Amino acid sequence: MGERRDEFAEAGARARQALVREIEAEGVPADAHWRQAFAEVPRHLFVPYYYVPGTGGYERLWSGDPEPERRDRWLSGAYADTAIATRVRDGELVSSASQPSLMALMLDALDVREGDDVLEIGAGTGYHAALLCHRLGEEHVTTVDLDAEIAESARTHLAAAGYRPAVVAADGARGCPERAPFDRIVATCAIPSVPYPWLAQCRPGALVLAPLSTGLLLLRVRDATHAEGRFLATSAYFVALRGVAGRAPRQGPAGDERFRFFWGLVDQALDRNEALSLWLREGRPERERFGVTVSGERQWAWLDDPGGPYAWPLLREGISPRGS
Repeated sequence: MGERRDEFAEAGARARQALVREIEAEGVPADAHWRQAFAEVPRHLFVPYYYVPGTGGYERLWSGDPEPERRDRWLSGAYADTAIATRVRDGELVSSASQPSLMALMLDALDVREGDDVLEIGAGTGYHAALLCHRLGEEHVTTVDLDAEIAESARTHLAAAGYRPAVVAADGARGCPERAPFDRIVATCAIPSVPYPWLAQCRPGALVLAPLSTGLLLLRVRDATHAEGRFLATSAYFVALRGVAGRAPRQGPAGDERFRFFWGLVDQALDRNEALSLWLREGRPERERFGVTVSGERQWAWLDDPGGPYAWPLLREGISPRGS
């Protein structure tokens, strides 16, 4: 068993260097600290098994497979720049590990500084939290997951890699008040609107990065009920945050993912024909032209200008800062 660990360690180190080169080829991350984190955090410890599509369902690959060729497939896949299916129930995918290059882009966008306290919503395998620990120190990292089994698994993976941040089994929509305040909040699950407890647990000037529709929203927080920001240019698909009611973005014109993003923002306010007409009239706008403002009990998405003519409410009826 010791020899196998050495085998994985040596092969993993080579695979991590290759992964860093692949991520750099995508243009991220610019921060050398993140490149070092990806080069040194052993991702294979966070995915001791995972699933790949196979004939009639999913095939399970794992680190303890007695067949060397299958172990090699497992290790190679653990460092591929792709999302990895980590949990399958009754033949359906229920959880996955994010694509490393997308994780690198999100971490770079957080613009962390030494001493920042970060809350992660959605513990997953623990790998994302480990990267944060490598960059900031484990005492500055908190990760939350509603599923106690997932939280415990992440805690185990983190410990195996030598990290012991705060891992909390709780409703991520409510943040983690006992560990607040935070300088950064990053979600690895999609939200339908901005949870007010997150803003209340932020220091003034904090950043919140979260998937909304099929984009990544980066907000600057002013106080417990005020924040504003724009979407990053990239597309992003994440499972919905459990604990809040979400909605899946509806399909738009065939093959046009940008409209799918737009309709995911406005489908509570416009019907399909209205949305498509506006989107075409405005020149098929890219994600970075859109933003979100939180002001008191109102939240709205907007195009180009938060006070401009194109704005659409995000909050469901009856939701308020006190009722989130």
